[in-house]
Amino acid sequence: MPTLKDTYPLYLCNRAEQPNTDLEVTDKFTGEVAFKTALATPEIIDKAIAGTVRAAEPMARLASYRRKAVLMHCVERFRERFDELAYSLCVEAGKPIGDAEGEVTRLIDTFEIAAEESVRMGGEVMPLDISERAEGYQAIWKRVPVGPCSFISPFNFPLNLAAHKIAPALAVGCPFVLKPASKTPLGALIIGEILAETDLPEGAFSILPASRDGADLFTEDERLKLLSFTGSDTVGWALKAKAGKKKVVLELGGNAAVVIDHDADLDDACERVIKGTFYQSGQSCISVQRIVIHEDVYDDFREKLVAAAKDLKVGDPKKRETFIGPMIDDDEAERLESWIAEAVENGATVLCGGGRDGRLVEATLLENVDRSAKIVNEEAFGPVAVLMKFRDWDDALAEVNRSEFGLQAGIFTRDLFKVLDAWDRVDVGGLMVNEIPSYRVDNMPYGGVKNSGLGREGVRFSMEDMTEIRNMVIRR
Repeated sequence: MPTLKDTYPLYLCNRAEQPNTDLEVTDKFTGEVAFKTALATPEIIDKAIAGTVRAAEPMARLASYRRKAVLMHCVERFRERFDELAYSLCVEAGKPIGDAEGEVTRLIDTFEIAAEESVRMGGEVMPLDISERAEGYQAIWKRVPVGPCSFISPFNFPLNLAAHKIAPALAVGCPFVLKPASKTPLGALIIGEILAETDLPEGAFSILPASRDGADLFTEDERLKLLSFTGSDTVGWALKAKAGKKKVVLELGGNAAVVIDHDADLDDACERVIKGTFYQSGQSCISVQRIVIHEDVYDDFREKLVAAAKDLKVGDPKKRETFIGPMIDDDEAERLESWIAEAVENGATVLCGGGRDGRLVEATLLENVDRSAKIVNEEAFGPVAVLMKFRDWDDALAEVNRSEFGLQAGIFTRDLFKVLDAWDRVDVGGLMVNEIPSYRVDNMPYGGVKNSGLGREGVRFSMEDMTEIRNMVIRR
């Protein structure tokens, strides 16, 4: 196994600085302090934002081949440091090693996609002679960087969700300040270390672990032209209310449903649903939470799911056989345990799991859950899902849409009419067909509706958010 350093710096205007070692980061499995990082003060954050303002013009003028070179440098260094990056996720996030390696692979994909897109940001020539008064005129528009950006990333994908902000910003030429989650800052700091090896203009990036109280500038400072936040819906909408005139992109929570129709391949669907429900301890906003099963196959599918869930190994994320590691902290594990208990007190049946050992929560499946229960209506963000039965297709889609969230949904069916019908009617940002809602490829448009956020990520779509259209009209 690779080893981690005892302390890590923050990155202020492209440079490593160690003003303190005030942030202690624990190994999420052992609970022991694994390393310490510098914690940014409001004064440091202010300096970082000032640096982005100074860097805005040189970043905007940076030739696209140079932006691509920076991104490809990162790709090469991520590959060289693959094992270290994966191990850091095991430690700081409690992510099982297989999932950790998958996230590093996605980190590499995201930067490589951004490198390709960095030389393809174009515009359009438009005729304007749509009436007599505009004869002899034409327009040409192009995209230009929006300017200094503020990014706030979450704990559950410390590498790839930071990458979905950093890589598009570099691709279009936007300087940025990033606040990684204080529980999992190391992945972003390693990205900062690699970016510091490049010749980006001074102030192009700052990566600053910070307390929530010290981070108001990330949201409220008027020098910043865009805020991109990934995290809980409660925090995200509150930040939007404080953001002022800047553009805001929110990737928030979910309560994902998957529909298993009577004609589905049940073995295939079971394998996918088990993965989507329990990978990285269910701590994903597109984790499967509601499993809506046609009554004709309900008993058979339930039996398959329960048997598969009971086989999952819970334990040390550094061991290859572990599928479910620890939740991010004791409070989250206790919260989820209380939600399961609430459901049981109101008549739910525990099909498997339900137990907790510290931060380790067993793979849990419930049925007969009252529709008013928290575990049905709110975001569980843990290794638990609720089984539901349906008879009529319309009822299944109604259940998908009943949630206040609308990030992604999945359906397993061989009926093309139902596929197209669902695509028209489900109120989500993405519909996965014969796939779990937890599926994501890093170049696709990704985001939600309702309480799940505003805007779309996916490299090209983030690049569009980080640019403005500048039009030019020519009179001949």
